[in-house]
Formats: sequence, structure tokens, C-alpha cells
Amino acid sequence: MTGVESPAYVPGHGLLKGRTAVVTAAAGAGIGGATARRFLEEGARVLISDAHARRLKEYEAELAGEFEGVSALACDVTDEAQVQALFDTAVRQHGRLDIVVNNAGLGGTSDLVDMTDEQWSRVLDVTLNGTFRCTRAALRLLKAQEGGGVIVNNASVVGWRAQAGQAHYAAAKAGVMALTRCAALEAAAFGVRVNAVSPSLAMHPHLVKVTTPELLEELTAREAFGRYAEPWEVANVIVFLASDYSSYMTGEAVSVSSQHA
Repeated sequence: MTGVESPAYVPGHGLLKGRTAVVTAAAGAGIGGATARRFLEEGARVLISDAHARRLKEYEAELAGEFEGVSALACDVTDEAQVQALFDTAVRQHGRLDIVVNNAGLGGTSDLVDMTDEQWSRVLDVTLNGTFRCTRAALRLLKAQEGGGVIVNNASVVGWRAQAGQAHYAAAKAGVMALTRCAALEAAAFGVRVNAVSPSLAMHPHLVKVTTPELLEELTAREAFGRYAEPWEVANVIVFLASDYSSYMTGEAVSVSSQHA
């Protein structure tokens, strides 16, 4: 199947003007970095974070050369103290918090019979527990302030469908979807929406390093457009979920793929 070419990049329209956002795992490559850029293009102030401090500072410098209102703080989402410091910094810098994008996640490929406890626990701790820690910290702040807010979690289509070698990642992403739905019910009472975006294959350099060419070709062929998603195409859906255009949506996991079942 011949792939359809990627569309033209969509310019910003001020959808998030004046809002403060925190985006995790946003050190340039992939969906987190693309989301940070899109948010800035849409008028938001953005605090980016990542466990990789060097790459984070490099991306902060790149964005700061183009936009105002960007700052960075290294954060390992498996460390509660670092998570708390991240959200405290957002409020200290900007006075409030409006949007949180929980993008941090860790994958890997291993058949279940060969998977170690450490492999399983590490993926779950970053991908699911990290999302829990950040969601909890965000909700505590959002509950206490006027005006509500939005949380967008990064799930995955493998939270719905099976893929060999991905038991730990699939379990974590299914957990992110369940966490999203439960958090949404609790947060609605104080005007906070919680949704998830569920991409399939969004290409970036780090994915190439941890995935075989054969698997990438197979996954690409499954997609309706016969190509992988550009990270900014997933970021566009995150912008929608963070904006007022999705004001009546909460507890949803939105697939950015034809391969959601």
C-alpha cells in the first residue's frame, strides 16, 4: 500500500492564549516536544520537563529563540519530590496552572516469558505511576483555584489492542485510560476535564533506536493512510483536548489512528 503524504503544518490560532501549561517528556523529540511547540504557537506559556536534563535545556533554548513564555525544569516522574517541584514551579512562575499534558512513558519489547520483574516494574512506574503522580499533583492545584483546568494524558492504541512483546507497555497504557476515566469523574465537580489521546505510530528518532525496521514497516502498513503520524499531528489533537473546543469532553480516550481495535 502506498502511503499518503503528510499534510501541511497547521498554523496557530490563539486557542490557548494566556494559559499556563506543563508538558512532561518534552525534550524535543516526539509528541511531547511537538506539543510544547504547538502550545506556544497557540499562545500558551509552557513549562517543559523531561528526565534528560541536557536535551531539555537544549530544547528550551531552541524554543526560547522563537517564543516568549517558555521555561524548563528537569523532572523524573518516578520521583514524587521532583513531580511536586515541577508543579510548584509552574504556579510560582505564572500564578496558576491551566493545562497539564502527561506525556512521559517508557516502552520496550520483550516476550512475557522472558520479561523480568525489573522490566515490568520500570515500564509501569514511568508510564502509569508517573501519570498518576502528575495527575494527583495537578488535581490538588486545580481543585484549589478558580477557573478549572484541563489534563491530557498520553495513552496508546495498545491499551485497546494486543501486540506481542508489549505486555508491560499495553498494561500501563490501558491503566492510563482507566485512570483518565476515574480522574475525570472526580475532577468534574471542580470544573476540571481529564482526557487522553491514544496514538499508534508517531515517528521520532528515539523510536527508531528501540524498534526493528521490520516492526516499523509492519505497523506502518496497518495504518489507513499507509504512513506513520507526524508528532505534530498528535499534538494537534492534544491542542483540541486542551482548548475550549472540547469543553464538554471528559473521560475520553481519543484514538489518533485507524488501529484502535
